[in-house]
Amino acid sequence: MRLIRGDLTNSPLALITLASGIGFLFGGLAFAGDPVLPGSGAVDLKTRPPQVQQRDTPRGAVLSVDVEMALVNVTVTDPMGRMVTGLTEDHFRVFEDKVEQGIQQFGAEDSPLSMAIVFDASGSMGYKMSKAREAVAQFFKTANPEDEFFLVSFNNRPDLATGFTRSLEEIQNRLTFTESKGRTALLDAIYLALNKMKEAKNQQKALLVISDGGDNSSRYTEREIKRLVRESDVQIYAIGIYEPFSHRSRTPEEMAGPGLLTEIAEQTGGRQFPVENINELPDIAEKIGIELRNQYVIGYVPTNEQRDGKWRRVKVEVKKIRGMPQLRPYFRDGYYGPSR
Repeated sequence: MRLIRGDLTNSPLALITLASGIGFLFGGLAFAGDPVLPGSGAVDLKTRPPQVQQRDTPRGAVLSVDVEMALVNVTVTDPMGRMVTGLTEDHFRVFEDKVEQGIQQFGAEDSPLSMAIVFDASGSMGYKMSKAREAVAQFFKTANPEDEFFLVSFNNRPDLATGFTRSLEEIQNRLTFTESKGRTALLDAIYLALNKMKEAKNQQKALLVISDGGDNSSRYTEREIKRLVRESDVQIYAIGIYEPFSHRSRTPEEMAGPGLLTEIAEQTGGRQFPVENINELPDIAEKIGIELRNQYVIGYVPTNEQRDGKWRRVKVEVKKIRGMPQLRPYFRDGYYGPSR
């Protein structure tokens, strides 16, 4: 969720292009990962020209208007968790503090990312480390040349293993020599990553957290981290590698892990993907990378003109589409309004 100031027609949305490398359109919608069937009439989204929907403007109208626009990144999934592309502005409704807002701009964004890899290197990762490293490598296959990354590994405490870099090999080399040991300072690692993200050069920012359990070694509390997450403009995605619920060795912290990561991720518009079979890790990491490249961006000018700096709750709805199951949107649940 971003609040930008400036000319509506010069918004970053005017530079949006359709995401690459994913999606095939059928019946107006596209589900990530669906094959293109010969003779099916499916359309590859990669062949479609970039589109940004804008209102028609009467000749002679003045377009340079000083406004503050809220931008909301939205991911849409079907009941099976598959990402849905190909929707239009007319499929969405946006509310701020329960008041419906008029959508001013709409598009699909594949802009450069500033990304943190937050990697669990605690003792319980053990045999999972190899597949977790492979997941990071698979995620990097979705990267763009303009992306920048940094690595935070953590066990008893977090460690900023690399600063911002465009060298994916540098991060992978550091992971190769990262050993599994100690306890799990997950919340401290998220805190460190969010603070480092203040140095990001790109407007779109995200964290990918890979961890196998809840926190048992942090100085920062859940409440403090949730507050920091609210104040930041960073999406959080998480892969949680969990033992089955029936496993007797699960600690109370590990039992709380899925709920903690889900709550933190979803309030930012991201998602948590629980995994029990470690062989699924690379595929899920790639899915997250593709999802970050295929988000809708909705822009609206808030009807609330108060400059009080208060929290404003945002809700995005996807209208029911005839013949389709109800779709679910993921989006940041609010932002702090401007202050004087």
